[in-house]
Amino acid sequence: MSDDVLVMRGITKRFAGVTALHEVSLTVRRGEIHAICGENGAGKSTLMKVLSGVHPHGTYDGEILFEGEPCAFGGVRDSERRGIVIIHQELALCGQLSVAENLFLGNERARRGLIDWNRTNHEAQALLDRVGLRENPTTPVNDLGVGKQQLVEIAKALSKEVKLLILDEPTAALNDDDSQHLLDLLEGLRSEGITCVIISHKLGEVTRIADTVTVLRDGRTIETLPAQGLSEERIIAGMVGRDLEHRFPPRTPDIGEEVLRIEDWTVHSPAQPDRVVVDRATLSVRRGEIVGLAGLMGAGRTELAMSVFGRSYGVGISGRVLKDGREIDTRSVQAAIRNGLAYVSEDRKRYGLNLIEGVQRNVSAAALGKLSKRGWVNENEEYTVAERFRRSMGIRTSTVTTPTGTLSGGNQQKVVLAKWMFTDPDVLILDEPTRGIDVGAKYEIYSIINDLAAQGRAVLVISSELPELLGLCDRVYALSEGRITGEVSREEATQERLMQYMTRGQSS
Repeated sequence: MSDDVLVMRGITKRFAGVTALHEVSLTVRRGEIHAICGENGAGKSTLMKVLSGVHPHGTYDGEILFEGEPCAFGGVRDSERRGIVIIHQELALCGQLSVAENLFLGNERARRGLIDWNRTNHEAQALLDRVGLRENPTTPVNDLGVGKQQLVEIAKALSKEVKLLILDEPTAALNDDDSQHLLDLLEGLRSEGITCVIISHKLGEVTRIADTVTVLRDGRTIETLPAQGLSEERIIAGMVGRDLEHRFPPRTPDIGEEVLRIEDWTVHSPAQPDRVVVDRATLSVRRGEIVGLAGLMGAGRTELAMSVFGRSYGVGISGRVLKDGREIDTRSVQAAIRNGLAYVSEDRKRYGLNLIEGVQRNVSAAALGKLSKRGWVNENEEYTVAERFRRSMGIRTSTVTTPTGTLSGGNQQKVVLAKWMFTDPDVLILDEPTRGIDVGAKYEIYSIINDLAAQGRAVLVISSELPELLGLCDRVYALSEGRITGEVSREEATQERLMQYMTRGQSS
């Protein structure tokens, strides 16, 4: 039997005249972890959708061989019958159903037309044990965190006797502990002889876990390399077509007087009003300054930002928000916007964008008053404004009427930033501004953030990536268990020092 479990040759896929894949080839060896890397729009997910039958045979050119046999999958069920299972970045679970019901949905354990619940729960428990998930099979999926839901998806794949497991950005929404558990699980599956293909922007994870790396760029195969000894910089060079010598654009700060000050800010959990999630936090941001906010998962970073911006989160909120030395009202989103604050959510798809509307409607959404008269929006002016931002921010779409949900992650984030820039804020709070986007798009977002600071705006950046904070910010605050535990300048900041502050006071 050949060592090559999968061979894809000459795969070409077009959408409405746009070529998403052009003569792409991919060879995956049996029992390896094969990473596919590339910028957003490179064709990674499209290639895996071709393989798994999401894009059925006949809608693309080229051939697929699995275990030496030609494949012509008409749909996902066909590929699953051959042992190929894909787990998409957007998890396909029914939240109201139990873990066990999700595991066998469409493949129920039944006897004489009735579901055998004893068998269902027993087999579900065995699968959960296999993926290291200590949960009762009868637990509703909605009660699980994203990391555990990802494990349920893998258990679901194992129930289908998977031979080739495809994971699209499996750790994008996970914290460090959940990511580590997932990567350990993939290594365990490899030792069982299961072949894995992963798409990931987290190049540190790729170099750690993968055996082979294939790089796509602009819908073409650029190169396939052994992962051993492969550096992140080498992968990036293949992804963007050039050496990315500096991951952060150069910037000479021009910092002025204090613009924003948050004093003694305290926030209680709406679910548990007696629990303090932000505890007497005090921080400041000056004009033209980029300030970072570091913290581990659950430290209270997003809760702090959302509670300041219109009290979008929390109860029992106390403390003061001052702008230019004067206390301002931020008790509603409208009041916060009126006083020159803007907040870019960490979840752009859920809170930042209307994905079925065009770029034009999204850009204007937070400041319709600037475009309306007597309750009517001037659509010509709205179009002109959106077109101006499309050009100035390099939003890659042919027209501003394009549905925002069809854009890549990096371009969606540019639309969110454009929406808030149209409100002309003095202070921008950016929560995980580069989450789920590739290195090339990150550089563009960093350039936009630098431009905002150069315009004299005060920028507060929340990020889980410490290198990002170190490369971008003039100062960094650390948050632990809702408390500001440290503040370091750019010159003094190191990952080790920030981590010391981020874990200070942590109960273990």
